Amino acid sequence: MGAGTTKPNILWISLEDTSPRFGCYGDSLARTPHIDRLASEGTVFRNAFAVAGVCAPSRSAVITGMYPTSIGTHHMRTEHTNAHTPELPTPYQAVPPAHVKAFPEYLRAEGYFCTNNFKTDYQFASPLTAWDEDGREAHWRHREPGQPFFAVFNYLMTHESSMWGDMVRRHFHPELAGQERPLVTDPDKVVLPPYLPDTPKTRQALAKYYDLIVEADDFVGGLLQQLEEDGLADNTIVFLWSDHGEGLPRAKRWPYDAGIRVPLIVRWPGRIESGRKSDQLISLIDLGPTVLSLAGAAVPYHLEGQPFLGPDARPREYVFATRDRYDESYDMVRAVRDARFKYIRNYYPEKPYLQWIPFSHAHPAFQELWRLQLDGALEGDTKLLMLRGRPAEELYDCESDPYEIRNLANDPLYREELERLRGALDAWRGKHDAWGDVPEAQMVAQMWPGGVQPQTASPIYVPINGSLPGVEAVTSGVYQEPTAIVLHTATQGASIAYATEEGEHPRWKLYTGPIVLTNGSVTIRAKAVRIGYRDSAETSATFSVN
Repeated sequence: MGAGTTKPNILWISLEDTSPRFGCYGDSLARTPHIDRLASEGTVFRNAFAVAGVCAPSRSAVITGMYPTSIGTHHMRTEHTNAHTPELPTPYQAVPPAHVKAFPEYLRAEGYFCTNNFKTDYQFASPLTAWDEDGREAHWRHREPGQPFFAVFNYLMTHESSMWGDMVRRHFHPELAGQERPLVTDPDKVVLPPYLPDTPKTRQALAKYYDLIVEADDFVGGLLQQLEEDGLADNTIVFLWSDHGEGLPRAKRWPYDAGIRVPLIVRWPGRIESGRKSDQLISLIDLGPTVLSLAGAAVPYHLEGQPFLGPDARPREYVFATRDRYDESYDMVRAVRDARFKYIRNYYPEKPYLQWIPFSHAHPAFQELWRLQLDGALEGDTKLLMLRGRPAEELYDCESDPYEIRNLANDPLYREELERLRGALDAWRGKHDAWGDVPEAQMVAQMWPGGVQPQTASPIYVPINGSLPGVEAVTSGVYQEPTAIVLHTATQGASIAYATEEGEHPRWKLYTGPIVLTNGSVTIRAKAVRIGYRDSAETSATFSVN
C-alpha cells in the first residue's frame, strides 16, 4: 500500500465444488499446508453455508448479496441452451430488480481497483461496471500506486468433473489436459459417507478429489506468496471460500450439509484473531456485505446478507438454502438450518431423489449406485438417494447425525424443533422467495417480454456551467469556462461506464458524478449497463474548454 492509504486491500480466493476437507478442519488425510498456514494466521469458520448446492445460483447470491429466489437466479442454469425446455428462450439472462447491483460496483465507487480472475457464472453477464479488469490476466498488480484493491481469483480444478475426466482442464487450461497424474491419495484410507457404496470405483473418485485439493492448496500458496512479494500481506484481508460443497452424490445440488457446508477462512493480521475456530453461523450471501463494511463503504439496505465481521457484524440465527431446476430437471426444495438442526421441505414428494441430470450421472459414484441398484445389491443407507419418493419434510440433528441420515420429522420428541423451523422457513419464503412459486417460463416472459432481451437506453451528455443551466443534451461543445458533463441514461437502475481512451478495449471507468473539464479537449465514450439487459450502444461526445 502506498503512504497515506488506510483502506484495507481485500483478496478473495474461491474454490470450485469444495467441502472443508482440509487439515485445519480436522481432516487427517488432507495435504493442505498452505491453507492450514492461512488458517493458523486467521480464523476458521466451521459453520459457513452456501444458499444453493450448485454454482451459478450460489455465485449470483455472492455477487449481489441477494437470495437467488429474490432476483430470479435460482434455476441452474439460465445461460445454458437446454433442448428439453423448449418454451424458454435459450439461453436467457436473469433480470433482477432495477436496484440490484454486482456489489464490487459499490467498491469501485469508493476508489477500489476491482479485478476478477476469471470465472463469473452469475446467471447474467458480468456487468461492465463491476470490474476494472475481468479475465484471465486480471490482477491487483495492474492498479495505480497506492490504490486499494478488491481482487478475486477463482480456482476451477476441483470441479466435480475432474473426478472422472479432464473437461475443466481442456476448456480452461488446455496446456494441462491429457497429462498423466498418478493417484497419490490411498483409496483405502478415504472415509466414504454412509450413503455412498463402498466400492473401489467410489473410493478412487474420492481419493482423486483429495489430490485435486492438493493442487488447489498450491494455487492458494502461490497467491499468498505474491502478496508477500508485493509487501501487501499485512494490510490485505484474505478470504478463502468455496461456492458450494463437493461434487459427490447427495452433496452437490442438494441442501444437505455435504452440498452447502463450505470452508471459510479469513485472515487480517492484527485485526482478526489468529488460530481461532469459530462456530458462528454464516451464509455466503453475507460475503459481499461483510466486504463492504470492512472497506468502509455503505452497505445498501436492500442487501439480504449481513456483515459477519467488523463494526457492523450481526449474529445470524438461521441459514437458508434452495434447490430448483438444475440443468434438465425441475425440482423445488427449501431448507433452513440453525446451529444444530436442519429442516428440509420437499415440494414434490412424489418425485424420486435421483432425477435425470445427465452431467452428474457421469460421476463414478453415481454409476456405482446405479449398477448396484440394478443388481439389487444396495443395502442400508446407500439406498437413500435411490428411493422412489421423498418425505414431505425432513428434520435432522446435524450434531448427532452429521450425514443427515435419520429423519426426525415424525418423531414427537422433536415436534417443537419442527414447528420452530417450519415457521422460520415460512417467514423467509414470505420475504425472499418471490420467484419460487412462479413457473420459469412465466418468469422469463416477464423478464424478457416477447422473448427479447431488454436493452438499456444509451447515455446522453449534458453540459453545465455558469452559462448553461444543464437542460439540453449535446454531442459536442466548446466552452470558455470550466464545465461539468453530466451523463444520463433513461433506463431505471442502469449504471454508466465511460472512457476517455481510444481503441477497441479502453479501460472503462464507473461513472459516479459529473465529469469536470477545466481546459483542453476530451472525447468521452459511454455505455449504459443494467444486470440482465443488453448493454446500450456506445455513444460519444467531444468537448473543449479554452
